[in-house]
Amino acid sequence: MDWDKLRIFHAVAEKGSLTHAGDVLHLSQSAVSRQIRALEESLNVTLFHRHARGLILTEQGELLFDATQAMVKRLDATAARIRDSEDEVFGELRVTTTMGFGTLWLAPRLARLYEKYPALKIDLMLEERVLDLPMREADVAIRMKEPSQADLIRKRLMNIRMQLFATPEYLAKHGTPETMDDFSSHRLISQHAGTPQVAAGALLVQDLMTHDIPSTLTVNNYFGVLQAVLNHLGIGVLPDYLTDDFPNLVRVLPDVESAEVPVFLAYPEELRHSKRVAAFRDFVTEEIMTFRRRHAEEAAA
Repeated sequence: MDWDKLRIFHAVAEKGSLTHAGDVLHLSQSAVSRQIRALEESLNVTLFHRHARGLILTEQGELLFDATQAMVKRLDATAARIRDSEDEVFGELRVTTTMGFGTLWLAPRLARLYEKYPALKIDLMLEERVLDLPMREADVAIRMKEPSQADLIRKRLMNIRMQLFATPEYLAKHGTPETMDDFSSHRLISQHAGTPQVAAGALLVQDLMTHDIPSTLTVNNYFGVLQAVLNHLGIGVLPDYLTDDFPNLVRVLPDVESAEVPVFLAYPEELRHSKRVAAFRDFVTEEIMTFRRRHAEEAAA
């Protein structure tokens, strides 16, 4: 098949409009229409349903779009590898991780990475959904469990736990609970147990909710939980890595915590020699080592 026609088809399928595809491709609407018609004739199928509100892929069109999408991703990966043959670390790096880890741990540390590699363009994608790295939905992932996808290079970074924290101001006003029974006079702040999150955190919240806690605040991410805790609203369920950046938080009920949660960094095998991926991997590893060393020193003190 003619790649130029496939390229035009892919743009039309993405935009759902001949006009919008033409704008992206710098072609007239009539030129785009001619190429699509020629492709349909060469395949002897109809690729789009024409509607007043735009173009919708037919079943055959969906099959072709899946193929062109895979081709585009492969070409993007090849282009990235070609760029990485240069000595300088630059260009786009798509990083995916959870909302909590991305906002509360990773993003505040990225300044040090940019200081070293100012030409990097990081696209930080924060969501609980596990993106498909082999299909290049992202270049690098930091996840709260070991990746199950094949053909991934993975590195275990650390283990974390969800624990209970409050501010000194809140505890001075409301007292410090000594047992779970004392929660009858406190407010619990947490993610809702049904919110997408690591299983260990959800199990801890479920267990806490079995106790007599008259007042609760549930939020759909740890950033919201942290903000509520910092504003003295109650005792929050938060990941233990927060203590590094928020040393004033006081741990409450030290015996109450989640099971260990492993944190993994992963990237596709085909990016093994990527200088951008290596730069990010080394940066995260160094930051984790510094974090762990500081915690070890605090525990020994």
